[in-house]
Amino acid sequence: MTYKATAFFDLDGTLLDDKSQVRPEIKEAMTQLKENNILPVIATGRTEVEVAAIMKEANIDSDIIMNGAFIRVAGDIIFSDVYDKELIKEVYDAVKENNDVISFYNEKEIWCNAHNEFLLGAYDFIHTPVPPIDPEGYLTKPVNMLLVLGQDNDTYYTSQFPQLNFYRNTPFSLDTVKKTVSKGNAVKILQEKLQLTDVPSYAFGDGPNDLALFEACDIKIAMGNAVDVLKEKADFITKKNTEGGIVHALKHFELI
Repeated sequence: MTYKATAFFDLDGTLLDDKSQVRPEIKEAMTQLKENNILPVIATGRTEVEVAAIMKEANIDSDIIMNGAFIRVAGDIIFSDVYDKELIKEVYDAVKENNDVISFYNEKEIWCNAHNEFLLGAYDFIHTPVPPIDPEGYLTKPVNMLLVLGQDNDTYYTSQFPQLNFYRNTPFSLDTVKKTVSKGNAVKILQEKLQLTDVPSYAFGDGPNDLALFEACDIKIAMGNAVDVLKEKADFITKKNTEGGIVHALKHFELI
């Protein structure tokens, strides 16, 4: 396939509405992009078990998930960054010391060490099922991303683990990936592997973890509901995710 452009979409607050649903006009827009030889890619902190239904509903079959730790294009895995078990153990121990809990992610499943109010709040916030408890599952399964469930220890984790990035994406949770992993780095890997470095790239986002996505893409589009720091970096500020912002921007740039 020869693509004329690539378009990368964050999910929560961007491609999805306020109920984490895909509106019909979004599916139509993604279908039009593909018909116009433009590659639509979901770029999210979530993993595939959380977004499989969303991807199907939106007619998208390519993704950057777990904040850049894993990439699939048209059904094929092209990148997977896996945590070292010793580093997982260090983070796990720190989480327990702070009376927080932790979830473990790969592209196929999510599990956690315990349930508490923060974990229940986090998964309710993004309208996804509560993961099962399997405290030692990380010893035998690959892990691409960690989720720290808590509210008051951001500074501690950041100072304790300078080799990691902590993204607060809900009031209850911190997405946790290696410093070498980001949505932006994943965009570059995708472009290089698919030989798309010379075609225009468009980024759509609303949150602070979309800054790296913006840096990697040619055209930066912030949703009307985006955080201020993202709007400051944007080439174009579209309408809110609940007001047709995606379709508005795609038409503005004549992608559909």
